[in-house]
Amino acid sequence: MHIAIYNRSFDLEDLPLFLHLCQSFEENGITPVMYEPLYLRLRNQYHFQKKVEIFSELIPLHPKTKFVFSMGGDGTMLDIVKFVADRKIPILGINLGRLGFLSATHRDDIDFAISSLLKDSYVLDPRSLIHLDSSVNLFSDAPFALNEFSLHRKDSSSLIKIHTYLNGEFLCTYWADGLIVSTPTGSTGYSLSCGGPIIFPQASSFVITPVAPHNLNVRPIVIADNSIITFEVEGRAEQFLCTLDARSEAIDSSVSLAVRKEHFMINLIRLEGQNFLHTLQSKLYWGVDRRN
Repeated sequence: MHIAIYNRSFDLEDLPLFLHLCQSFEENGITPVMYEPLYLRLRNQYHFQKKVEIFSELIPLHPKTKFVFSMGGDGTMLDIVKFVADRKIPILGINLGRLGFLSATHRDDIDFAISSLLKDSYVLDPRSLIHLDSSVNLFSDAPFALNEFSLHRKDSSSLIKIHTYLNGEFLCTYWADGLIVSTPTGSTGYSLSCGGPIIFPQASSFVITPVAPHNLNVRPIVIADNSIITFEVEGRAEQFLCTLDARSEAIDSSVSLAVRKEHFMINLIRLEGQNFLHTLQSKLYWGVDRRN
């Protein structure tokens, strides 16, 4: 069995954990498929008994890869999505960060996680993505995101005007610092911090959330995810920021933009005892009240 390991910001204090993971892989006959920068850091610390396959921005995941371990926080999970893309490889998030809303498996549960995968004792949690179409080449060959698409003013420029259309019909013009279109997965991220609602992962919807709107009569709105949302941006500055999760590109007002649901989905892995309601309660303290 081939299992990929991804980590984007290696920390020396996590070295014992990675060494233990490598040893567990060997004990269970698992071939590691390792992110190249991570492998270059570990190869002088651990003597691998078998060949390690690598992947990177230029080298795709090994075709026999059955699972991906995302080792880090939620940002790491968002990063690995572009490597997995439409390959349908399930992703397990091991939380080495702080919140760990998407990366719900604790670092101390790695052995349990490996055992669960080997015994097929897990549930696949499909998550929809958002896709960006643009009149210029943006975000190379990965114009999609798990959490959200957003538009922002650049640097400290004045607010921008975002003319927004829903399936070709005018919705409204947002005078704001920016605008977020989030998936159900992304509804608990940036959109939530800007006043957007929590959407369950299974819901077939997008959320449009303005960032610091000047129009006080606009609020977040939930729409069907079979919609196509198009934008025209203007402002005093020459450039604006267009983002997909943590990736950003500078654009000008001549660029045409549209977002829609991506044609493929990403499968997250849920182990025993993990579910969305429990994550809401344990990570966001949803419904926590001393009277309860």
